[in-house]
Amino acid sequence: MWAGDRASRSLGMTVTDVGPGRAMVAMTVRPDMVNGHDIGHGGFTFTLADTAFAFACNSYNRSTVAAIGRIRFLQPTRAGDVLVAEAVERTRSGRDGTYDVTVRRGNDVVAEFEGHSKEIDGTLFEEAP
Repeated sequence: MWAGDRASRSLGMTVTDVGPGRAMVAMTVRPDMVNGHDIGHGGFTFTLADTAFAFACNSYNRSTVAAIGRIRFLQPTRAGDVLVAEAVERTRSGRDGTYDVTVRRGNDVVAEFEGHSKEIDGTLFEEAP
């Protein structure tokens, strides 16, 4: 999945951990990610959280997409900040899942994201017999 995710890779994101129902993704806020208020554009924080959500909900090798994503911004970010998004599965039943993503700068929580996923047909890779 990472090899095909040109958007996240082009933003300098790195996947630091993935396991069943969880994922961590990091990104440094670049100068070209800052808005007219000289703070990190919220769309980039959302994209980071959404990427962690995507890896967490696809961690069972069942093709899964976002149905709903919402974010609450708690603190501004700035150029040079290293952000880490940690996604954790809250519930998973049938084809639906709910995931909580916390975006941190060091020990400070800068945003909270909630994502609802829907499994679609297919898998991401062929599993060994």
